[in-house]
Amino acid sequence: MADYTLTTLGSATELLDLPFDQPLADWDDPRIVRVPRGISRHVVRFIRAHNQIFAIKEATDRFVLREHRLLHELAERGVPVVDAFGTVVDRTAPDGTELGGLLITRHLPFSLPYRSLFTGRGLPDLRARLLDSLAELFVRLHLAGFYWGDCSLSNTLFRRDAGALAAYLVDAETGELHDRLSPGQRNYDITIATENIAGELFDLQASGNFAEDVDPVDTAMALAPQYENLWAELTSDEIVGRDESYRIDHRIKRLNRLGFDVSELEISAVDGGNKLRFHTHVVDPGHHQRRLFELTGLRVQENQARSLLADLARFRAKWADGLGREVWEDLAARRWLDEKFYGTVNQVPPELRGKLPDAELFHEINEHRWFLSEARGADVGRDEAVGSYVANVLRFVPEAKVEVLTGPVTEEIPAIIE
Repeated sequence: MADYTLTTLGSATELLDLPFDQPLADWDDPRIVRVPRGISRHVVRFIRAHNQIFAIKEATDRFVLREHRLLHELAERGVPVVDAFGTVVDRTAPDGTELGGLLITRHLPFSLPYRSLFTGRGLPDLRARLLDSLAELFVRLHLAGFYWGDCSLSNTLFRRDAGALAAYLVDAETGELHDRLSPGQRNYDITIATENIAGELFDLQASGNFAEDVDPVDTAMALAPQYENLWAELTSDEIVGRDESYRIDHRIKRLNRLGFDVSELEISAVDGGNKLRFHTHVVDPGHHQRRLFELTGLRVQENQARSLLADLARFRAKWADGLGREVWEDLAARRWLDEKFYGTVNQVPPELRGKLPDAELFHEINEHRWFLSEARGADVGRDEAVGSYVANVLRFVPEAKVEVLTGPVTEEIPAIIE
């Protein structure tokens, strides 16, 4: 008789009748779907259940339980990772054969593996955006005390974020959590990442999806200086004169613009009291996300939140100018949400609206409207901007399409891109 132990956060009744008594490679369930995915050393299957998609990975019980714990701890520390939903361990087949454990995570909506980003019409200057997102992800991981150990593009998923990319950790099985990482641990992590990324870019180049005149090694090596610059901005001490305390405020504002909040300042007198040394303690990133959620209830990416807050500020200023008096921010936010935000995205045809999150659609339509207006020398208006964006941009955006499998499942499931 088959045995197993399923542990999940929340209800999991939709998963109870999955064939947990079979090796994952042998599953032949009508709920199996395929989504764009990277290369994995393990067997992975995707299941659609109750309008959710779950990724199920098979490994040893020890690695499954360890990775599940790491993903949860990273999420609690504000690091962008996939959502660990549950584990299945102590599995045996009906004949008594011991089976590997299963890690269940929620599939990240609107995410794409790196290979899909280079297929079809991608983002402008994609290489730089890719490295920017990886540098920020590494900084956030290292601030949380996490040593990745096996970073690669294949272990990362990417989401569009107001013209940029946001990177999410997918595979944490080789990682380690510490109270604090040493400079040597951080440097070695970046060195491993550089080597892995160069190899993956060579593969892309061989497949014709990466420019032949661009050196994959030079591209990968650009990660380290970007990472070090951001790390220094977030963690380095700074010395200012006693009459230059305004520079402390400037430093905090720079950190806020990068999306980070400061929990406390350490200030000490140096040079006989003529100067001040200060150090910032950075807490969870998401400065703009939290503010936008407070005002509108929208949960979006950090760059999207920054873009939407700027648009809200312009909306509020224009309204106040028309009235000749100040408008409360929460009142402006409610009106902006109904009239501007949803008034814009609701004009996108339903069959195309699912290609991107609403916040990304709104940002890109605004950007498109600005470019059209610049070219014409006058505002083109929202209706024309939406129509032009849909016809000339949105219909070419790659879609993370989910397909129901109708044939046998093979171990290598390619990305499906439209």
